[in-house]
Amino acid sequence: MIIAEMNDSILNTERTRFKISLEIAFLFTLLIWLVKLVEIIEGSSLYRLGLRPRSISGLLGIFTAPLIHSDFNHLINNTISIFILIAGLVYFYRDLWYKILSLSWLLSGLMVWIAARTSYHIGCSGLIYAIASFIFFSGVFRKNINLMAISLLVVFLYGGLVWGVLPIFPQISWEYHLFGGITGAILALEYRKQGPPPQTWSWINETPEDNDEIPEYWETEIFDDTEKEKL
Repeated sequence: MIIAEMNDSILNTERTRFKISLEIAFLFTLLIWLVKLVEIIEGSSLYRLGLRPRSISGLLGIFTAPLIHSDFNHLINNTISIFILIAGLVYFYRDLWYKILSLSWLLSGLMVWIAARTSYHIGCSGLIYAIASFIFFSGVFRKNINLMAISLLVVFLYGGLVWGVLPIFPQISWEYHLFGGITGAILALEYRKQGPPPQTWSWINETPEDNDEIPEYWETEIFDDTEKEKL
């Protein structure tokens, strides 16, 4: 009886954590969609609130750039990935997620402001790279397969993780992707002693004697004034 009550309590706690993680992920995705809706209603573009490197006015973009997207295709491409990653971050790092999210946002933006091309960098894919990198490397450091699986799921759904950090497409802010990935790896190293405990699948440690049966990329777009005038 006592064991059953304990199991029910644990199950209810996990359900609550899962629900909260979905709610927070939903609120963020709702926010970036509302920003796009404001642009449509006002009939204007907020690209000038993007991150423009090495300019005083561009410092504001460190905070606002991840909320701004060039069009619906850009927004949709980022929505599913950011939802999954924020939900996973909140669920597995209930006492740490807000620090990781805030630091990923600020540090990746600061790196872009210091070292990226002089143009307007917008979109939340830098944040996507940062969280995906953090969760993956945290899983490696803490030997937790579930964490690595989340990042690999996002890679499978989108498929452009590696290519997104290379300067292949000039209209895409590969710098935001690169610095986001670096930020996530640094945070995973810094907080390597915090997070879910090590975990492996049971069959990994089994031997044949034990068991006869063996068992598109994220986009952060950039604009310069000339390009914007053509839109």
